[in-house]
Amino acid sequence: MAKNNCRLQVHCEDGVLEATLGGELDHHGAVAVRTLIDAEICRLKPHKTVLDLAALDFMDSSGLGLIMGRYALMQKNGGELCVRDPNERIVKIFRLAGLERMVKVEYGGKEKEK
Repeated sequence: MAKNNCRLQVHCEDGVLEATLGGELDHHGAVAVRTLIDAEICRLKPHKTVLDLAALDFMDSSGLGLIMGRYALMQKNGGELCVRDPNERIVKIFRLAGLERMVKVEYGGKEKEK
């Protein structure tokens, strides 16, 4: 049996959905996380979704897929997606995948200067 090592907390205020992820986001946990976040996006219709990655220790390509899928869903709904406080390893993955050019990255709640 696969073990889900990803923690998720979701909070919505003033039309901003914040999903805080912690632990490890890999193929074992990505499906459950995606399902929960999508359900909240569809239910609440936020104008912005923030994926807070400050407590995320590890992310593989499943995490990239999760982010890109939420980006597409928010675009479809007329909203925006941003990623907050990724660690250096995750930023490196973003750069290699070209994700940094599409998805906003915030540090401490502020958009990264390009």
